[in-house]
Formats: sequence, structure tokens, C-alpha cells
Amino acid sequence: SKLGETVWLRFILTQHVRDEEFLKSLISTLNCGRYIPKSGYGEFIVEKFKDIDEKILPIFETFKLHGVKSKEYEEFKKAAAIIRNKDHLTREGLDNIKKIKGQMNKNRKH
Repeated sequence: SKLGETVWLRFILTQHVRDEEFLKSLISTLNCGRYIPKSGYGEFIVEKFKDIDEKILPIFETFKLHGVKSKEYEEFKKAAAIIRNKDHLTREGLDNIKKIKGQMNKNRKH
């Protein structure tokens, strides 16, 4: 915030509405996150960095993703490392996170 900007990670798992109970069960199983119902689907969302760093990332280190999602995870993990090391408080670190964000999800050139 000294740079006039704030950055945070957000992990979102989206599933069809029929999987609502599964998404809700993640809250109690992982002891973090929240469930947001949407029209036809729902989202399990984790925004607290400590929960992402200590609960979400270790899951994907144990149970590896494949395909495009594995590339997304690697980028997400890079951003987490920048925040963990407090480098996001520097202009260079913040710019690195912006670059990572620009390459993720729909913006990825496969």
C-alpha cells in the first residue's frame, strides 16, 4: 500500500450447482474459505493468504494438476512466493504480480 496499490491472491473453485454440498464441505474440511452461490453454479473462495499458503498450495503440491490448469497453478504459486517473501511491497514485485495476472486464465496463450 506504500505504492498506492493493494494486491492479494484469491483461490476460486467453481462447480455446478449440483456440487454445492461438496463445495460447502471444503470449508469445514480445510477450515477456511466461503461458499458463494451463483446462478447455476457455486464458488468456494479462499482469500486469506495464510490459508492459501498453508492449506491450498500444499494440496496441489501433493495432487498435481495437468494441462492448462497446471500452468495456471505454477503462475499462482509464483505470485504466492512473491507475497510470502514480501516482495509485493516493492515496485518490481508488484509489477511481477501484474505480469503474472495478465498471463493467467483467459489471457493465457496456450
